[in-house]
Amino acid sequence: METKLNLFKWKQYESAIILLTVRWYLKYSLSYRDIVEIMSERGLEISHTTIMRWVHEFGPEIDKRIRPYLKPTNDSYRTDETYIKVKGQWKYLYRAVDSMGNTIDFMLSGNRDMPAAKRFFTKALTSPHNQLPRVITLDKNPAYPPAYKN
Repeated sequence: METKLNLFKWKQYESAIILLTVRWYLKYSLSYRDIVEIMSERGLEISHTTIMRWVHEFGPEIDKRIRPYLKPTNDSYRTDETYIKVKGQWKYLYRAVDSMGNTIDFMLSGNRDMPAAKRFFTKALTSPHNQLPRVITLDKNPAYPPAYKN
């Protein structure tokens, strides 16, 4: 695993600034240009495209490192999928929530088939903050039962 120093090597801004802007973008419903405005009020001139590149570069790493610290979910899952438009293309949004309404996991996929359902279940069930389900409530997608059994 890369150390903090190697992760931010050759970056123009300090690691604290980079992490702060990425965290604000991921946690709050702010646009890149909103964050540019907030940072300019603090005397820093950062381009919105720079913040976008930071989010793409460091967002997955932040997600990977915080997953073990997320609030545990309960053992009653509800899963479904819906068809949404992302950047002009239609995608399936697979999602699972527990009985309290907490999000267990979600995944975008181009297909609504057994391999996609299997990827979704693998992702949701192997996350360290999720309990193994006692019961899973499914919609009528015929790909779910064989995907979960395999």
